[in-house]
Amino acid sequence: MRNLDINTDLAIEIISGFIRSETTRAGFSKVLLGVSGGIDSALSCYLAARALGSENVLAVRMPYKTSSQSSYDDAQLVIDATGAQSMTIPITDIADGLINQFPKMSKMRQGNIMARSRMIVLYDRSVDFNGLVIGTGNKTEILLGYSTLYGDSACAFNPIGDLYKTQVRQLSRALGIPDIIVNKAPTADLWAGQTDEDELGFTYTEVDQLLYFLVDERFTPDECIKEGFEHSFVEKVVKRVRQYHFKRIMPPIAKVSNRTIGYDFLYLRDWGT
Repeated sequence: MRNLDINTDLAIEIISGFIRSETTRAGFSKVLLGVSGGIDSALSCYLAARALGSENVLAVRMPYKTSSQSSYDDAQLVIDATGAQSMTIPITDIADGLINQFPKMSKMRQGNIMARSRMIVLYDRSVDFNGLVIGTGNKTEILLGYSTLYGDSACAFNPIGDLYKTQVRQLSRALGIPDIIVNKAPTADLWAGQTDEDELGFTYTEVDQLLYFLVDERFTPDECIKEGFEHSFVEKVVKRVRQYHFKRIMPPIAKVSNRTIGYDFLYLRDWGT
């Protein structure tokens, strides 16, 4: 695929160093993450164990009552392969406490509650484990806004957020992540038969190439159409990237001083880091 191939050895070295530096910079030595059985969390877990040692990584399974057994089993493959510490904490009772109050609740609302319930669990366990919560969202999802704000998008730092889904697969194969995880249809496992690509209306392979042109190469939408992409597809993707920009930034602050967080006060270079 044009320009999406990466040097996997170099990427592993860069991301491993990033995990170590971001963890120690904050005064920690351990991290934890939700492991769903999907490729993104699998890759994040493999990289974290490689960077910090398996004893310093906690992989948490958080099934809901509709979660598939295959997802649970695939998560176990990751735990076994990395040697990470692990625990399983079902979220059914947490999520249903709210879901059951609204019988006509849409699947999207239910999915958001599940995602935020899982983050409640992770941040609670982070206190007991004395570790930082790391993210598992890839660049494609982040750009498209395909995540739950303060749910799966919440983390102290994200090791794979600059990798398109296509590149996540490349790196996963290089690290020897089992084919059953690498090759299965991406899903948030929110209900039976749910897949990311069905919800989005296009494949990751298609959208990764378009996003690469739009974001990395800074092509205009018209230039992408000239490259052969359908006009309606380009419009749909550009609209999503614009619409969900708010998910990619800290909440904006009204500027009333000379040094406003997020505007003028951006870096810690004057604070000894």
